Amino acid sequence: GRMRKEYLKEHRPGTYNELLLEDKLNRHLAEVEETAYVLFDRLTLQMAKAENVTESLKAENQMEWIQRMNNIKNRANEIVLHDLVYA
Repeated sequence: GRMRKEYLKEHRPGTYNELLLEDKLNRHLAEVEETAYVLFDRLTLQMAKAENVTESLKAENQMEWIQRMNNIKNRANEIVLHDLVYA
């Protein structure tokens, strides 16, 4: 929510002021934040499944699982930022 607020302030001041004046800013930020969490979780699960990053891999090779999950989470985060926060 905070990232979206800063983006609107800096790059979309008209939209920011409109939301602020109509008392819709906090609701908008809460919706963006909730949607971002849901999208992040869904993307993370989908990517992990597609790339076969499973609990059995975690049991067999913990470091590889951590590396691959961190990579997946970073990519999911970039998608969320691009599609929701900076859109």
